[in-house]
Amino acid sequence: MSKTGNLSINSENIFPIIKKWLYSDHDIFMRELVSNGCDAITKLKKLALIGEFTFPKNYKNKIDVIVNPKEKTLKFIDTGLGMTADEVEEYITQIAFSGATDFLEKYKDNANGDEIIGHFGLGFYSAFMVADEVHIDTLSYKEGATPVHWECDGGTQYTIGEGSRTSVGTEITLFLNEESLEFANEYRVREVLEKYCSFMPTEIFLTNADAEPQYETILKEELRDDDEVIEYIHEDAKTEEKENENGEKEIVEVSPAQEKVKIKKRPVSISDIHPLWTKHPNECTKEEYLEFYRKVFMDYKEPLFWIHLNMDYPFNLKGILYFPKINTEYDSIEGTIKLYNNQVFIADNIKEVIPEFLMLLKGVIDCPDLPLNVSRSALQNDGFVKKISDYISKKVADKLSGMCKTDRENYEKYWDDISPFIKFGCLKDSKFSDRMMDYILVKNLDGKYLTLDDFIKENQKAEDNTDNTEAAKNTETAEGTETKDDASDGDADKEAPKTTLFYVTDEVQQSQYINMFKEEGLDAAILKHNIDTPFITHVEQKKENVHFQRIDADVTDSFKEETAEEELKETTETLTDIFRKALGKDKLEVKVEKLKNEKVSSMITLSEETRRMQEMMKMYNMYGMDPNMFGGSETLVLNANNALVQYILNHKDSGHVPMMCEQLYDLAMLSHAPLSPDAMTKFIARSNEIMMLLAK
Repeated sequence: MSKTGNLSINSENIFPIIKKWLYSDHDIFMRELVSNGCDAITKLKKLALIGEFTFPKNYKNKIDVIVNPKEKTLKFIDTGLGMTADEVEEYITQIAFSGATDFLEKYKDNANGDEIIGHFGLGFYSAFMVADEVHIDTLSYKEGATPVHWECDGGTQYTIGEGSRTSVGTEITLFLNEESLEFANEYRVREVLEKYCSFMPTEIFLTNADAEPQYETILKEELRDDDEVIEYIHEDAKTEEKENENGEKEIVEVSPAQEKVKIKKRPVSISDIHPLWTKHPNECTKEEYLEFYRKVFMDYKEPLFWIHLNMDYPFNLKGILYFPKINTEYDSIEGTIKLYNNQVFIADNIKEVIPEFLMLLKGVIDCPDLPLNVSRSALQNDGFVKKISDYISKKVADKLSGMCKTDRENYEKYWDDISPFIKFGCLKDSKFSDRMMDYILVKNLDGKYLTLDDFIKENQKAEDNTDNTEAAKNTETAEGTETKDDASDGDADKEAPKTTLFYVTDEVQQSQYINMFKEEGLDAAILKHNIDTPFITHVEQKKENVHFQRIDADVTDSFKEETAEEELKETTETLTDIFRKALGKDKLEVKVEKLKNEKVSSMITLSEETRRMQEMMKMYNMYGMDPNMFGGSETLVLNANNALVQYILNHKDSGHVPMMCEQLYDLAMLSHAPLSPDAMTKFIARSNEIMMLLAK
């Protein structure tokens, strides 16, 4: 006999269950209802394990999801432990009560292994986000239990009475509202199930009640108990006429007689109940890792390598992190870390759990111990979550440092692709930075990879050699002069000099400077990713005895002839006046040097500090601001040993000098940075004009 009642809602639980705001994504109701079904099956398995239930013959733990476009309904059917009428009223009508919590409290000492996914009760009410009416038909596993039917139209009243279900489990029927009819579409439901339920620990089958049945033919011996047989088929043996060894023709059986059956096509589970991350790393093959990567991320570019996380203490955490190959510097922002709780999808890239720099990777992390709120969609930001994040960060650092030590060849091969992850991690996580600083590589001008410390030592050695040479030239031994030991004592309290580390950001653009470096036996690091600018600042803070400088920031003494400053004073003043007038730049900084390489006519230098400030402005979209407000602008360096510069100096009144000044300035700019469209147009026209003059 049916009866009606009111849902138990009080001031403490009313707000979380308001159906339109229970979850931010309405499709998540499907995850909640399937999760509840998984919980019910897990509970039944635990009861069977401790002898309180015996599975009937041909029992199969599964969840069926049935769409019916004609009736505008969506069903969720599980083979779990079901509910009695009293349990329906307790678990469903008293909304804030958690059946999972009660069950675990009762049986916590009697069973272990499978985990209960979540809270039955509150998640159930997510169904009312998409349904005008919801029915429950359930039969408890308990001996003598009778089936129960419950229904509610989304208000606070419900009806409960005797049902018609004949097998243990629960069937939930959603009568979809007009705004949610998309969930009566098989393909839309499949999309949502694959998003949230691809790795749930129970098989999930989707069927369309309106679709025409599909069939397949199999051998009779392959028939399973749960197959629905449509027709038995006998196939006679197949024969052919063939020629034997003696050249005689005879009939030969090429295929024996077979007994086959036509069955309704077997459904394929949406859920992979044993995903790769649940296995021990030693049990997994390379091909399995690659196949899992392709399946989950739909990425057919092979990842560089991966890290398999497998931890049981002090918390349970498993997962696989893939380092994808980066084709451009912008690919590094497209990573996805999928977070699971007991194989139930929670969200992508939750920053509280996954270190920010690892969100650039692709992977899955499953942590059943995560403290989730009632909607299972957000994390409580507590110390436990921070420990998980720190652990993941440490495991990644251990993997990378171990690779550098034991597999240096591959580490170098991957470096250009993985360095953005590592450098970003160093910027974001001080502990990760401390662990990885000894394993940072730099590629030098010869394409050789050195650790950052080795690169610093090489540059220190080069500077020491230069300093010793200069000291030898300037040292005069005379009676009464300070001894070496005395000098050392006097300098003991002085700050140690900084080692300058030169670097390149564009090997083509800065090729002129690179050639000059190589001619003088100097080295530089190639740092061309956009993460490198903030990273070198980070290194300077960590290692106070080094300073990075781009190779075009200044003209080092190694490139110059020894010249007294007064010797070039007049030349500098004259050329400054000529170039300022020719270029129309009254504040242009001009510097004249006698460079060893006579073929170099002009260069542009920009101080390291000014250039970094300008790049920072671009990074923060501060284009409207004047770069010069942070310091000086670029400096035009002219080579007094170059024939063209000498010509301009000696023929300053010639009509061709302004054009030559403009050309030398643009050539210098081209070796420093790309010309603007307008400047490039003028440069090309001027080049043509100069060639015409030479042709006359």
